[in-house]
Amino acid sequence: MAMWVVSTFKNLRWCSLIMGVSNAVVFVLAAILIGVVYPDCRGDDKDMLPFGAVLVGSCMRILVMIRTGIVQQSTATMILKSPTQSAVFDAVIRRERRVKYKRWLLWSRFLMLIMVLQFVAATYLVFVVAKHLHLGRASSNCVLGHVSEGTTWQQNILVLLIIMVIFVATTQCFTGYDVLRWRSFYAREDNAWKTHYMEVFDHGIREAMCCLGRSKYLSVLEEDEVYSVAQLLGDLVTYRAAGTGHFELLAGLALFQSRGESPKSYERCLEAPEDRIQEATAYHPFAEAAYTGLLLDIGRNPVLFPCVWLYRQGILTPWTHNRCPILLGDNWWRGHAAAFLNYVNLPPEALRQGRVNQGKCEAAYFIVVLHQLKSVVIAVRGTETPEDLITDGLCRECTLSIEDLDGLINCNHIHPDVRQRVISSMPHYGHSGIVEAARNLFMQIEGNTGDDGYADISSGSRGFLSSLLGAGCECNGYSVRIVGHSLGGAIAAMLGLRLYGRYPNLHVYAYGPLPCMDPIVADACSEFVTSIVYNKEFSARLSVASIMRLRAAALTALSQETTDARITSKLARRFLFLSKYEKNKVGGKIEASHLTSSAMTTETTSRGQDQMFPVWPDVDAIVTSYDETNHSDSLDDFTNPFYDPSPVNVSLPPGDPVSEFMDVVPSSVSGPARDVPEVFLPGLVIHIQPQKNSFQMPLSKWWRTTHEESSKYKAFIADRESFKDIIVSPSMFLDHLPWRCDHAMRGVLKARRAQKRDDGSQIV
Repeated sequence: MAMWVVSTFKNLRWCSLIMGVSNAVVFVLAAILIGVVYPDCRGDDKDMLPFGAVLVGSCMRILVMIRTGIVQQSTATMILKSPTQSAVFDAVIRRERRVKYKRWLLWSRFLMLIMVLQFVAATYLVFVVAKHLHLGRASSNCVLGHVSEGTTWQQNILVLLIIMVIFVATTQCFTGYDVLRWRSFYAREDNAWKTHYMEVFDHGIREAMCCLGRSKYLSVLEEDEVYSVAQLLGDLVTYRAAGTGHFELLAGLALFQSRGESPKSYERCLEAPEDRIQEATAYHPFAEAAYTGLLLDIGRNPVLFPCVWLYRQGILTPWTHNRCPILLGDNWWRGHAAAFLNYVNLPPEALRQGRVNQGKCEAAYFIVVLHQLKSVVIAVRGTETPEDLITDGLCRECTLSIEDLDGLINCNHIHPDVRQRVISSMPHYGHSGIVEAARNLFMQIEGNTGDDGYADISSGSRGFLSSLLGAGCECNGYSVRIVGHSLGGAIAAMLGLRLYGRYPNLHVYAYGPLPCMDPIVADACSEFVTSIVYNKEFSARLSVASIMRLRAAALTALSQETTDARITSKLARRFLFLSKYEKNKVGGKIEASHLTSSAMTTETTSRGQDQMFPVWPDVDAIVTSYDETNHSDSLDDFTNPFYDPSPVNVSLPPGDPVSEFMDVVPSSVSGPARDVPEVFLPGLVIHIQPQKNSFQMPLSKWWRTTHEESSKYKAFIADRESFKDIIVSPSMFLDHLPWRCDHAMRGVLKARRAQKRDDGSQIV
């Protein structure tokens, strides 16, 4: 017993020990004060209430802390005793492990509840004391009146009690709810940290889904899609085994955001074909309109989004409800169908089929017939719901079947060399969540759809798309365009792989898609898939491998020099919040467009302020040697032809510890890349970059350009290899907004038209 007490005491967090002692002091002081005044104030229970609440709160806090610590120790012990090699045994003990974590989370939440109640009791006590001091002799509080007229030691106890109550109530808000140190149990056990964070993320995701109305996830004990996402997130937090905290990781990421990157030269890149940009611009509103929920309106109209959403949903025009088609999962007033049609300004009869409700790996979609363009458009929605986030998180690779590659293997329109290359290099792989969503979507639009909205191709009947485009049908000879933004763009590309063999006049336009397929398949579909990437948006570079490399590079940057807490804290805050310098670098603002599809934003950047690393260190090597090395070899030869290692001279205040630390951080990191399957952007990749205006031009031309836009755009055919690594930039998330891509494409077309006019005038 004595050994257990000593061991537990060593595992205590310092803040837990301080809070325990402080609450014990509060309990003793409150008990003494109540015991002194009780004989004289026996009938005035109301006056003794605040002191009794403080006493009971401190007592319950101590008892709950003890119980939470016992449950926490039991949970950690079970994790350490769990096998790491047997997947079968892991499945057997998963139920018991989940029960342990549920119990620990329950006591932790109870501890947080006690903390809130203590804060309320402390506030009440301070209010009563302040009121007594304000009223003076007119106060009728028995306890405070007795103490104020009593001896000096009673008054000192009251003052000390108030100070301790305020100290405990405020300090507990910043100490967290962990009683013991997890590191005292897990140390550098990589698998233990993985399992721990996997369970933490698993419970967190399920509780968040439950709060959003998806209570079915909370009761699942078997492995499901939430468990798979939690496993991935647990793998990403294994840097904890190296002794690195979350704050330190943010500090490492801040180094990449602070270091500059010289503008890339695109002189050796071909300009993107204008016909593809023009058609991509024409079909972009359909990809944007697929966001029929609040997300689109909140982003474009931060203040008036409720009014805009009500307008798009048709709430203000109830007499038009019956005109809209019935979509699977739509609300009773058919609001999602109305929102889609209102955004693209189409009549109700143009929308033929769709789905907005979602389950596991089910994408929302809309099928529109455009007779004036002789085209059938399939718009796939991007990430908008919690189910979409789960689909994003299922990013482990899975094998592509023959049916998934039907448009490449069994298509007479594919070049024989391309087909042979795909066949000879099988099997191929892709993003598992996107592949599953594309398979489900294919069954929806090309299978035999029944009354329940799901498809069955076993009957031999042709699906909905074939009933539109088949011989002798309404849309015979029409083109097929599949569009989508972000997750929707990746699903659209994967769906196009399957449909291209059936509909040769098909093209996919994916705006800011996720990397979703291996390089051979991604290159083979360049004829009928176009990916549009704007500037530094993160989604086009987001994969398991890129996150692993970014994490390893951040740890390497911090491991170069011994940093103190002041530097680490300042770097972390720099990453979480844009500094004044960085805010000035991002000159563009998101402008509300109020019910139009052409809201535009302009971003003016004089020089890049982010750093991309083309070669990355091995993650496992970093984890095992983080505390054992203070240096790394530099890499002199970079494989990226557009990489310029010379940093931008960032002006920072002299003597700033962050700038002093950055001076000794190397601009490159080295080491073999981790053996994680890479996924790439599908098809032909078009990268749109804002270009700074040149002022070395005739005065008349300069005068005209300064009255137009402060930033021009150019579109190039990019190498998909250049999107393997994440660029840490203040605009990496803003660049992903769909209206920025739309504005950039329109800017490219406008610049090219202006260039043609100038060239024509020069010839004349």
